[in-house]
Amino acid sequence: MNFFSIEEQAALAYGNTSLQRKPVVGLTANYDDEHSARLADAYYKQVAAAGAVPVIIPPLSESTAVLETLQRIDALLLTGGADINPLFQGEQPSPLLGGINHERDLPELLMTRLAANRQMPILGICRGIQTMAMAMGGRVAQDLSLVDRDSSDNLLKHSQQAARHVPTHSIKVASDTVLHSIFKDCLDSEGMLPVNSFHHQAILSAGKGMRVCATAPDGIIEGIESSEHKPLLAVQWHPECMAEAGLPLFRWLTAKAEEYRQAQTLHDRLLTLDTHCDTPMLFPKGIDFSTRDSRILVDLPKMTEGRLDATIMVAYIPQKATPQLPDEPSELTPFSYANAIFDRIEKIVAQNATRLALARTPADLWRNKCDGRKSIMIGIENGKALEGDIRNIEHFAKRGIVYITLCHNGDNDICDSAKGSATHGGVSDFGKDVIAEMNRLGVMVDLSHAAESSFYDALDISRTSIVCSHSSCCALCDHPRNLTDDQMRALAAKGGVCQITLYPGFLCKNPDEATINDAIAHLEHAINVMGIDHVGLGTDFDGDGGVPGLADASELTLFTRRLLRQRYSNEDIQKIWGGNFLRVMQQVQDLTKQ
Repeated sequence: MNFFSIEEQAALAYGNTSLQRKPVVGLTANYDDEHSARLADAYYKQVAAAGAVPVIIPPLSESTAVLETLQRIDALLLTGGADINPLFQGEQPSPLLGGINHERDLPELLMTRLAANRQMPILGICRGIQTMAMAMGGRVAQDLSLVDRDSSDNLLKHSQQAARHVPTHSIKVASDTVLHSIFKDCLDSEGMLPVNSFHHQAILSAGKGMRVCATAPDGIIEGIESSEHKPLLAVQWHPECMAEAGLPLFRWLTAKAEEYRQAQTLHDRLLTLDTHCDTPMLFPKGIDFSTRDSRILVDLPKMTEGRLDATIMVAYIPQKATPQLPDEPSELTPFSYANAIFDRIEKIVAQNATRLALARTPADLWRNKCDGRKSIMIGIENGKALEGDIRNIEHFAKRGIVYITLCHNGDNDICDSAKGSATHGGVSDFGKDVIAEMNRLGVMVDLSHAAESSFYDALDISRTSIVCSHSSCCALCDHPRNLTDDQMRALAAKGGVCQITLYPGFLCKNPDEATINDAIAHLEHAINVMGIDHVGLGTDFDGDGGVPGLADASELTLFTRRLLRQRYSNEDIQKIWGGNFLRVMQQVQDLTKQ
C-alpha cells in the first residue's frame, strides 16, 4: 500500500516540495528512569500544526553532537520536565526541590547558550523557561514558597490537578512585548490571558538581555523574552496542551524559524563585508582572536556565528599620544604604530591559517569564502599615520591597505575634520597630493570623520569614487560626523557609498536608546536619498559601535533577517552587505592598471 499521494511521491522523488522547504524545529527530549528519551506528543503535534517539521533531540552533552544538531535545525524548543539541578546556579538543594534530571541539564543549558549565540529562535515551555533563564544568567527558585510574592492573601495555586487543556488562572501580559503581539487577539481589556499551570519552581530573574513579559496576579513570572530584539521567548505554562489557544506561540516559532532558515541559506551565497572594525585597538589587552573573547566584539567564533565573511580592520591613530603596544619600543610614532598593528594582524592570520586569511581585492574575498576561510582586509584610520611623507602611502599600499580615512576627530595636515577647527578650509595642498597618490596606487579615499568642506573638496579632487566607511544620516541624528542629505546625494552622483555605522551617538539623539531599529531607519533613509547602489554597513565594532540587536559580530544575521523582513531582494541585500563597497574598491584598484 502506498501511503503518499501522487503529488507527495513526486515531491519526495524530485526534492521539489514545500514540505522539504519547511523549517525544522528541534525539541529537547525528556529522559526517564528506564533510560529512555521520551516526549509528550502534544509538543510535536503543535509544531507540525504550526507548519514546521519537528525533530526530537536526545539529551547528549557531547559538544560535537550539540554543534552538529544546531547545524541541522532552524529553531529550538525547550520542553517541560523535571527540576534543574540548583548546583548550576551555585546553590545547594533545598528540601523542597523535586526530582532533577541530570541527563538533560548540561546538554540543554549548553545547547541553549550556543543557539542563542547563533541568534537561533528559541521557545521555552515550563521547565524550558527555567532552562532559558539559567542559560542566560538568570536565577530559578527551587520552589514557589521561596519566592517573595506580592501578598499572602493573593497567592495562587500553580500546580493544578485539572485536565491539562483547561485554563486554571490568568496572567498579565505586558504591553509592547513580543508575547503581547502574539496573543493580542486573545487578551481581555486588561491584558489578561487565561493559561494552565503545572509547576512548583519559578523564575527569580530573567537573565542578561532578557526581560519579564508576563506575570501571574501573585507576582510569579510567567513569561520572559529578549530585551535585545532577538527571537528568544519562554513561558511558564503549557501551551502545547491548549490546542488552538496555545497555537499562536508555535506559529511565532515557526515564522522565526523560517526567517532564520532563509537568512542562513542566503548567507551561503552572499559575501558579507563589514567595512570598519576597530578590534586592533584592543590588541594591548592581549585579546585572543581565535576564541570567543568577551573583551572584543569581533573574533573568529563571533564572525562564524554571525555569518560575517570579512571585516576591514583599521589601524586607528589618535590625534594626540600614539598608543603603546606590549613587546614594542616604548615610543611608537603614528607610522611605526600602524605597521606594528599590521604585523599583529598578519600574526593572527598566520596562527589561524586554516580559518582566516588576508585579502586585498574583491576576488581575494570570494576565493577565501570558497575555501571556507574568513577574511581580514586592512586600512588606516587617520592620515596622521603618513607623518607628512607622501612616500608612506606606497609603503602602506604594499602592505595591503584598502583605504585611508583621511582624518579623525581633529584637523591634520591632510584636511579638516568634522570635529576640527577649520585649519585649512577643507583639503590642504598636501592633502590634494595625498588623494592623487592614493588614486594612483589604488587606495580608497575614506571621508568618514571629514568636515563638509573636506568632503566636497575630496569629491572634486579624486579621480575615483570615494567612500564613507562608517557614517550615518544627519537628517535622523544631527551630529557633525553624519552626512547631510546633500552630501549623500553628491556622494552617490560620483558613484560613492555611505556605510551606515552602529555607533549609538550617530544613530539616536539619546545614545542609550539606540537599537537595531535605528540602524535600519538610517539605512532606509540613505537608500531613499542615494539609491540602493550606494549604501552598506560599517559597524565600528570595538570602536564603541554596537547596539541592542546588533551588539557584536555574532548578531549580524539579525541584520540580514531584518532586510528580508523589509522585503529587499537577494540582489539588493548583497549590495548592502558589501557589494556596493566592493564595486568602488574594484574601480579604484582597476585605475592602477590604466
